[in-house]
Amino acid sequence: MPISPSSMINQYKFEDESELRDLFITVDDPESHITAIETFITYRVVTKTSRGEFDSSEYEVRRRYQDFLWLKSRLEEAHPTLIIPPLPEKFIMKGMVERFSDEFIETRRKALHKFLNRIADHPTLTFNEDFKIFLTAQAWELSSHKKQGPGLLSRMGQTVRAVASSVRGGVKNRPEMFTEMNSYMETFSQKINVLDKIAHRIYKEEREYFNEMKEYGPIHTLWSASEEDIAESLKGVASCIDKCCKATEKRMAGLSENLLPILHEYVLYSEILMGVLKRRDQIQGELDSRVDALSSKKTEKDLFSEEIGKLEDKVECANNALKADWDRWKQNMQCDMRSTFTNVAENNLRYYEECLATWESFLASQTVDLHVEEDSEDRP
Repeated sequence: MPISPSSMINQYKFEDESELRDLFITVDDPESHITAIETFITYRVVTKTSRGEFDSSEYEVRRRYQDFLWLKSRLEEAHPTLIIPPLPEKFIMKGMVERFSDEFIETRRKALHKFLNRIADHPTLTFNEDFKIFLTAQAWELSSHKKQGPGLLSRMGQTVRAVASSVRGGVKNRPEMFTEMNSYMETFSQKINVLDKIAHRIYKEEREYFNEMKEYGPIHTLWSASEEDIAESLKGVASCIDKCCKATEKRMAGLSENLLPILHEYVLYSEILMGVLKRRDQIQGELDSRVDALSSKKTEKDLFSEEIGKLEDKVECANNALKADWDRWKQNMQCDMRSTFTNVAENNLRYYEECLATWESFLASQTVDLHVEEDSEDRP
């Protein structure tokens, strides 16, 4: 279960600063709601803060998955070239876990908890007004605030601009830095997706192995009842299999709690980053099109020049925001990967050492018994 906000107060620090954090968020206590139309889960979101812009030092609200989606959408709209943390998908992979099962709900709760805390740790997103409203508003207040969002015509305008940008093709004046980012993300996306698929396959095979082991050990115990001469050996094998089975279960827990979530989170991050780079290109493309229009028109040059000046400022802001976030994201990604792979290595080491010690102990006992039998046979 997550650590309570009160106990976290002296533990957490900013990722980039030495000062104590001033915003603590936990997501817990999932509740199922059944209506005539739908079934859904809400989660309790508890916030503790010492920030002056908050009217209170503590808030407790309930949010459903759609509310988290709304927040992510608003953050992307307000900060198109910042890297917004990923949310878990609405639908789950077939054959993994059932929707609304305890395992699914707990996995989602952890992901939502991480989503909010990554936003809280971000130097810009943490001060977003919609984020504050998400943390503090009661359900009816949040619902009212959502209706104040951009209208249909605004969203249609954004879509038209995006389509127009894609039709124009590649950006002519894209800085080399962002071309390199695109190339990096294409490679990263390919590799992390392969790792994610293989890791899920390994986990599935490990689960199948674990289920077979649970049936394998008891057979030796049952057999020992009808084989008096080797009964102790059979019981010893059964005991070893049982211990290895428990060690396998612990290793599976390590995979499902540490490796799989991190790999899949960065699969989602790769999709988000490709989207961010496309949005930066759209802003650049808008500037390029205005520059081309200015060069072909002799009239209205003053009007176009003013608009181009504003677009140049917009491109510069977008570029600077992405540069800063890119460095921050890469640093966090590398730290997460090192920590995850180190954890996997340590878990594997403990697993194999435990299994090795179990079977070595069994062999040692069999060797002693064999010597005792040989000595008794040599005596006159």
